Amino acid sequence: MKTSELEKYLEPTKFLNSDHTSIKEFVGDIHSLVTKKEQAVALYYKVRDHFLYDPYHLDLRPEALVASDILNKSRAWCVEKAIVMAACLRALNIPSRLGYGIVVNHIGVEKLTTYLQRKEIVFHGYVEVFLDEKWVKATPAFDKKVCRLSGVPPLDWDGEHDAMFQQYRGEDKFMEYVHFYGVFDDVPVQLMNDEMKKYYPHLFEEEYNSKTFSFFHC
Repeated sequence: MKTSELEKYLEPTKFLNSDHTSIKEFVGDIHSLVTKKEQAVALYYKVRDHFLYDPYHLDLRPEALVASDILNKSRAWCVEKAIVMAACLRALNIPSRLGYGIVVNHIGVEKLTTYLQRKEIVFHGYVEVFLDEKWVKATPAFDKKVCRLSGVPPLDWDGEHDAMFQQYRGEDKFMEYVHFYGVFDDVPVQLMNDEMKKYYPHLFEEEYNSKTFSFFHC
């Protein structure tokens, strides 16, 4: 890919505000690593385990999807973690873009599907990173603690091969992708809201704001 084509994946945006002080501070200790691949891999693990994965408090409003503000949280869902990682990659001068798909999780999601009222998890977020002249996928969603509780090994990433979700836990199917929305240079807020509304209309018709589950939208 030409340098000119990569430029938009290096620039700070409204949501991937890689020029913000808190983003620069978050990646401060990673700058000392020699190669871009080493930096990207170290960042993946830092973002993955910095936040406890929490899919029960979802906020689709623009003001809630800014990388520097997400850093103030201790819990985050896949979309938020991907936003932070993408912004931090750009702060390290590593091209990044956001990817989204629909997944079906077969294990340990009975509580979540009760709230969503269907098996599909819409707009699952991941990151694509440009390393060694190719795009590589990384999914920093499930931290080590959540993986231990779910009985699955944490998802590792080497900066060379795609790291999506574990397809199996032992002999049991764990998670599968059933649709991909594509990749974006910034957070597609309206598309995210539109797709969520199509799959989970009840979440847009009533108010959900409790300690166990909350949902905010545009």
